[in-house]
This record gives sequence, C-alpha cells and structure tokens, in this order.
Amino acid sequence: MPALSSLRLVVLSALFALLVLHIGGTWSRAFGANAWTSARGAVNGPLFSVGEFLVFAAFAFHAVNGIRLALVELGFAIGQPIEPVYPYRTSVDEQRPLAIGVMILAAILAIVGGIGFLK
Repeated sequence: MPALSSLRLVVLSALFALLVLHIGGTWSRAFGANAWTSARGAVNGPLFSVGEFLVFAAFAFHAVNGIRLALVELGFAIGQPIEPVYPYRTSVDEQRPLAIGVMILAAILAIVGGIGFLK
C-alpha cells in the first residue's frame, strides 16, 4: 500500500502543477499579447502535451463512469432483488459488463479526442 500512496502523491502533485501552469498561462492573457505569447511558448513542450492528454483521458473516464454510476443508483444495472439465502449472490455479475463497457468507451473517447494532442 505505501507504493500506491506514493503513486497517488506523485500523480496529484503533477496534476496540481499542471493546474497551476494552466491557470497562470490563462491569467497572463490579462497582461497583453506579449505576455500571452511568452506564457504559451513556455508550456508548448511535449511533457505538457502528455499531461494535458492524461487529464483529458481522466476526464473522459470520469464522465462515462458517472453515467454508469447514475444507472446503478437508479437501479438499472443491479439486477432483480432476490431472497438473501446463503451463499449470497452479489450484483457484480450484473455490473461487470457495464464497467467493462465504460472502460472501452472511455478508451475510445480518449483515443478519438487525443488525436488533437498529436502535433
């Protein structure tokens, strides 16, 4: 578990740095065209493009997964209620195809939407 916590810390730090750079670059527009051009030039590297793509892919997954969660909460993806008799059945078998579909759809969205990041 410590490795997972470290990975989360690195990812969150990178996302925060990307957010600060994005807001700073956008904010520089208020100081004129020259400030905007120099700020955009500072973040046009390939590392920043990879970070933007990863944020976009996370957004695509989050959006599609939100639809899945809404379907589950509304009862469309949990199956019919049954008598709770041992051995207990779970709704995992009902939800797994939907979860796999969400992952596939998010991957398609990330690939199609990520074409714009290839420059």
